[in-house]
Amino acid sequence: MDINSTPWSSDSHPPSLHNELVTVVPTIFPRLGYSIISFFMFINTVLSIFNNGLVITVMLRNPSLLHPMNVLILSLAVSDLMIGLCGSLVVTITNYHGSFFIGHAACVFQGFAVNYFGLVSLCTLTLLAYERYNVVCKPKAGLMLSMRRSIIGLVIVWGFCLFWAVAPLLGWSSYGPEGVQTSCSLAWEERSWSNYSYLILYTLLCFIIPVVVIIYCYTKVLKSMNTLNRSVELQGGRSSQKENDHAISMVLAMLIAFFVCWLPYTVLSMVVVLDPELYIPPLIATLPMYFAKTSPVYNPIIYFLSNKQFRDAALEVMSCGRYIPHGPTGVSINMRSLNKRSLLTSLSRNVNTHSKVLPL
Repeated sequence: MDINSTPWSSDSHPPSLHNELVTVVPTIFPRLGYSIISFFMFINTVLSIFNNGLVITVMLRNPSLLHPMNVLILSLAVSDLMIGLCGSLVVTITNYHGSFFIGHAACVFQGFAVNYFGLVSLCTLTLLAYERYNVVCKPKAGLMLSMRRSIIGLVIVWGFCLFWAVAPLLGWSSYGPEGVQTSCSLAWEERSWSNYSYLILYTLLCFIIPVVVIIYCYTKVLKSMNTLNRSVELQGGRSSQKENDHAISMVLAMLIAFFVCWLPYTVLSMVVVLDPELYIPPLIATLPMYFAKTSPVYNPIIYFLSNKQFRDAALEVMSCGRYIPHGPTGVSINMRSLNKRSLLTSLSRNVNTHSKVLPL
């Protein structure tokens, strides 16, 4: 099979039958390889659906948790759940079968859905980083996070991502089978200027800029956190090194998980644009999309379940109300725009309860 061919295209069939052909079982990858991919994607699917389903359930059962920042996390859980259902679940089945056997229309739908919800997830992570930066680093800037501000931000994110997901359906680039031909995404191998122009802007606006924003925001957050800890010590208080280290670990986990999931995808898109004639082996072309599909597993753990209050609420849901939290829940700074003096005062007063400098 030619590297640019798909299970729906063959030189022996007229173009008019392009969308009507039955999927041909590909021979570009060993059967054992498909089984291994199916196994790992099955685990990824179970964890993605369970983790994000748990987050959504806990949020809806506890309206008191639906603060402006947590609304962003709820949106992240919804988009991640859809990635698991439309992406990981389908890929598990098609790899088990050894081919994308459910047809061209399903291929286009899967490519659209994974692209759309993946972008929503990525842009929501960027919005979360930006809002945390505002809360911690610019408490006097008048950018207090409110429910209205959160909703507006999410409407912009979902609308912006919808544009980039719909564009290939209207002829600016396209969706098709990728890599080992058991999943579908943007037609990275399509050699046309229309596709190149889409990929260039797509990479710049949907990957590079979010990466820069996330790195900048969390770098500033870490610097501001260290400055606040030093200020507490100068006022005679005692900052908690344990909580400080925990906050740093959380930020590093956010950055590492983000890059593990999305950097391979970004690199692939840039390579395709910079060197259109470069041959990319099918497995190498497939891996970036599979890495991106693992993000729904990490995000709920990092952004939700690592918080003791949320974790207790989740255990209560899973135990059908029989779980009773033990010990203090700890004191954390509210996700509101505090001025520096009140923030320092809060830290100093709660030094014995190990107040967290960074609200995560």
